[in-house]
Amino acid sequence: MNELIDVEFRFMTTEDVDAVWELERLAFPTPWPRDAFVNELTINPNARYVVATMATQVVAYCGMWIVLDEAHITNVAVHPDCRGKKVGERLMRQMMGLAYLFGARSMTLEVRPSNTVARNMYTKLGFTEQGRRKRYYSDNNEDALIMWVTLHEQ
Repeated sequence: MNELIDVEFRFMTTEDVDAVWELERLAFPTPWPRDAFVNELTINPNARYVVATMATQVVAYCGMWIVLDEAHITNVAVHPDCRGKKVGERLMRQMMGLAYLFGARSMTLEVRPSNTVARNMYTKLGFTEQGRRKRYYSDNNEDALIMWVTLHEQ
């Protein structure tokens, strides 16, 4: 069940947008529009996106905004066939290290209270719950838990 798979991590490019958008639609009930990813890569100077690939196929991605000394995870998704294989955890560790290299000293994200798998992974990575955004998710008005972690050199 927790078998590790061989993946590589690299910065996302505009050539990855279609694959990332497909993954976004598989993972979320209210996916970002395709153009949002293009804009993140071409317009937003604070955005950093990383993809995980297996045999050149994008199997996961994560985005963040780095503003001053804080990093905010915007989205993270793992292909359903690759879940339970530590891809998400390894991707988050990549993002935490990258954020530190770009000057961030803390990282935050929002997660659904019902997403216990993700919450457990974030807790394992050192994130703690620091707040709640009421009715944050527009598909079902579920709250979002706000989690933070202090970043350290790895």
